[in-house]
Amino acid sequence: MSDLFQNHAATSGPVECLGQTFPSDEARREHYLRLLAEKLKDPEFRKIDGFPIGSDEDILALSDPPYYTACPNPFLAELVSREADSFPVDYEKEPFSADVSEGKNDPIYTAQSYHTKVPHKAIMRYLLQYTRPGDVVLDGFCGTGMTGVAANLCGDTSALASLGYKTDSHGNVLRQVKDEGVEGWERFSKIGPRFAVLNDLSPVASFIAYNYNTPWDITEFNSAAERMLLAVEKKYGWMYRTHHESNSSDLEESIQKLPRLADGSEQIAAKLHPINYTIWSDVFSCPECGGEVVFWDVALDRAAGKVKDNFSCPTCSSLLSKRALDRAWNSILDAGTGSIQKLSKQVPVEINYSVRSRRFVKKPDAYDLAAIAQISGLHPSKWFPKDRMPEGDESRRNDDIGITHVHHFYTHRNLIVLAELNGIAERSNNPLLRELVINMLTRANKQSSLHVSNYFNGGGGVCKGHLSGTLYVPSISPEIPATKIFRDRIDTFNRWLKVAIKDRSSAISTQSFTKLDLPDSCVDYIFIDPPFGKNLMYSELNFIDESWLRIKTNAALEAVENQSQSKGINEYRHLMAACFKEAHRVLKPGRWMTVEFSNTQANVWNAIQTALQEAGFVVANVSALDKKQGSFKAVNTTTAVKQDLVISTYKPNGGLEERFSRTGGSEDSVWDFVRTHLHYLPTVKIREGQLEFVNERDPRIIFDRTVAWFVRHNVPVPMSTQEFQAGLAQRFAQRDGMVFLPDQVAEYDKKRASVARAPQMELFVSDERSAIDWLSDFLKRRPSTYQVIHPEFISQLGAGWKKHEEKPELAELLEANFLRFEGKGDVPPQIHSYLSTNYKDLRGLDKTSQALIAKAMDRWYVPDPNKSQDLEKKRERALLKEFDVYRSFTGRRLKEFRLEVLRVGFRAAWAEKDYQTIISIAQKIPEDALQEDEKLLTLYDLAITRVNVG
Repeated sequence: MSDLFQNHAATSGPVECLGQTFPSDEARREHYLRLLAEKLKDPEFRKIDGFPIGSDEDILALSDPPYYTACPNPFLAELVSREADSFPVDYEKEPFSADVSEGKNDPIYTAQSYHTKVPHKAIMRYLLQYTRPGDVVLDGFCGTGMTGVAANLCGDTSALASLGYKTDSHGNVLRQVKDEGVEGWERFSKIGPRFAVLNDLSPVASFIAYNYNTPWDITEFNSAAERMLLAVEKKYGWMYRTHHESNSSDLEESIQKLPRLADGSEQIAAKLHPINYTIWSDVFSCPECGGEVVFWDVALDRAAGKVKDNFSCPTCSSLLSKRALDRAWNSILDAGTGSIQKLSKQVPVEINYSVRSRRFVKKPDAYDLAAIAQISGLHPSKWFPKDRMPEGDESRRNDDIGITHVHHFYTHRNLIVLAELNGIAERSNNPLLRELVINMLTRANKQSSLHVSNYFNGGGGVCKGHLSGTLYVPSISPEIPATKIFRDRIDTFNRWLKVAIKDRSSAISTQSFTKLDLPDSCVDYIFIDPPFGKNLMYSELNFIDESWLRIKTNAALEAVENQSQSKGINEYRHLMAACFKEAHRVLKPGRWMTVEFSNTQANVWNAIQTALQEAGFVVANVSALDKKQGSFKAVNTTTAVKQDLVISTYKPNGGLEERFSRTGGSEDSVWDFVRTHLHYLPTVKIREGQLEFVNERDPRIIFDRTVAWFVRHNVPVPMSTQEFQAGLAQRFAQRDGMVFLPDQVAEYDKKRASVARAPQMELFVSDERSAIDWLSDFLKRRPSTYQVIHPEFISQLGAGWKKHEEKPELAELLEANFLRFEGKGDVPPQIHSYLSTNYKDLRGLDKTSQALIAKAMDRWYVPDPNKSQDLEKKRERALLKEFDVYRSFTGRRLKEFRLEVLRVGFRAAWAEKDYQTIISIAQKIPEDALQEDEKLLTLYDLAITRVNVG
């Protein structure tokens, strides 16, 4: 059947590629395949980080150079150099600060599933904000390539209209705005495709990304796919047929014809009807009588739509539960390994089939069982993967039920048909047909998901077998005919191809993000959705699909927490830091990177922030991205948020770096950084018509960003916190607890005047530092006595308190950080202002008034900056004294401690270049306490680096 197809580009006319003209696209591909084949012979080329596991022959068969290679793409630099422009002097962008909500029902999105996937429409909003037509966009963890699709569709007016944007005759993109209650349209971007560089460690991911980002002929695809389906149905369609209300003689006659149906000498009889799906059930053994227990028959509560907790043995009536059952087993001659394989026993229990347009359900009859027996004796006529599932946290989860190899994930008849379809697709030399087969693999295996709503009054939960992000195989699973899945996938691809990209505007590589073949400072914008901790084991989840492609992920540099790969949170953080450093290297100065974040664990969040800072990025904003649908783990984890977070971070412009290298750690460097940083922050954030507090403009967070910047440059900040806050107030405008540049405050004031309520900062108390911050905010608004403060303070010390952190006494915090009016001298202006504003009888009184003094007595208040500096120095001395106690501690672990003591002590040791003290004390505290504190983790990581370098 090798003549069944033409290559999708074989008949194209002359094409130009990298300055050369070729008679056809196929000629272009053949030319670059020869160059890639030569490159593959170079041993050094195969040493590139993340080079996939596969033969030269298979890599070449999958690749379409120079645009896509199933290995590191050696043509990336040349492709990008033709797209990249010089640094524009007029580039100036605030971070995209609005929350984004995009659903997953778009034909492009639904054409190909993947473990995590950001809708391309959401990415388009970021691209339009940060880039111009022709800009180079990078996605180093591209998955299915939605960033490339988004980059291309920035030039499509209908795609822009679907986002609610307009375009004008000058090529501008306009968005709707509301200013002082009046709606209008503002220009914010330009229409035109951007050039996308897409990279992924996974060969199957980069292959899907290639197909998504390549223009295809829908008519040619339909013709080829239909011929492919027709050929396979003619040969194997009989395997998915059943009888409808037949008598025993009809069944016997059909059973006798089965061998002739199998060898192709008999046609499918009209009285056999197509199966929609067959439900298979695990079989167990009763521990009391040894009788077989078919799980489907005894365990289903159809009224409730779930599995019963307890049920009776059909043989001895003993009360059973699933956990108490023993498995029943089958020993078979494995078609893949050629050895006897012990498999958990499954039997077909129900068949859903169609007679013309009506659907029916029945139990398998004698013909159905005979057909399954006949099929079990057949061997696939084409190659299929026989790989042992790799060692892994997820990939070996089914070993105890006998599913140990790739081909065990399929029923025998589906395996036969998949092998046939895959063989035809490989011979066709058509990448889209190969993806069509890869696309259907998960739907055809024993994890497949099916909503059987008619069984459970619309519930159908029992047969929803597939749990995204896992390789879980349920005890009850539906087998959907591979031919039916193929038909469904053709229809899905058709819906996609009708709105797919029309022109090529991307380059795709398969390797680790730790090192790309790109020049320095050549990328205009980066959007990434990286792996987050132990959420998903990508290489394990992709192993089945990649086995069919014959090229597998090289997981050595996979950025995950994985026990089987001996990777914990430290290894994950170091790998992410290496990726972020590469991102920082290739990104132009002053440009942005957006990181989509989908993990709620504090240690992973801190790992990401620490890795970003270590690489040289500065965080400017965090917003929400609602993808409208969570993964299984996101939906079912009690601590999981339902929205992903989007981190906007920038690479500081070259001028800041140059000035810092000249001035070093001077005070001028502090204010130079702050001025530059404020320039990158969103001026206004509005949600549902209300102003929001911009957390990054909080003076305390600005100080943290400043400290992180100085620490990365191995220089201590030349001032205390209070000195910094005082200098900040002198140099910059402040509104509603936020800091602004002069031109920014004018814009903020204009917006502030149009809303009724000032934005409020949300402060969560989780440790001593945040408790002090809460007290500071409380006392600024309301100087109060201990009796008033105490109940309010206690209400803040809830379940969010960090596990190993000592809970401080309120009296000690007040004494160390604030001042109390004891009735001597004038009433402090902080208290006077509060009392005269909130008590009518105290208005207009002099600060020496006895009535005012009496009311002010014993109130705690935030001191003015000069006195605050004295308090801070006193507090720091006390904290360092306690740090010396930790330093001299001879036990193995500090069970309880004060994070503030550790933070101050680590900073002091860092300033003195005493890196060993940081390392030794870090080893005395629990690992999770270190990993969950960004400040400690940053200094510890850098101390390790300095010691290793030394």
